[in-house]
Amino acid sequence: LQMLEQQVGGGEQAQNKDLKEKHKRRKKYADERRLQLVAALQESNENSSEQALLNVYDSIQEEVQAKSKMLEKVQEKLRAAETEIKDLQLEFGLEKMDYLSTIRHQERDLMLCQQLLGQVQSLIRRDCSYSNLERTRRESVWDEESSCWKIPESVIQKTHRP
Repeated sequence: LQMLEQQVGGGEQAQNKDLKEKHKRRKKYADERRLQLVAALQESNENSSEQALLNVYDSIQEEVQAKSKMLEKVQEKLRAAETEIKDLQLEFGLEKMDYLSTIRHQERDLMLCQQLLGQVQSLIRRDCSYSNLERTRRESVWDEESSCWKIPESVIQKTHRP
């Protein structure tokens, strides 16, 4: 039962390599996107400050207006980046909640199976090969191709008494 708990502990998809890879790719993409946004903001800040230094204004009023426009542009880019970050955080939060829900559901199913096995084990005939559940578990093999367990056939061993 402990081995079964360890295998199912991460939910139904705990051993699903494709799902793990998909999650890693999405996280990597989000990190790359965040770094791109940060770099773009830094670049725009550098470009804006260089333009402000290079421009010669006829009056202080023109300078204030030009710098106000640049400030608005930078603030707009900042708001867009913050919105993007919030969206990504929300998406990952929803995924996390979904994974936790799946894990809880799988744990409840596992507990049900364990309780059923406990109740049913006393009803199994002693001369049946399934009477020793630990041996049956050791002899069972996971089939990757069909994604299911191959359980040995049930055999009833009849003993003849002289």
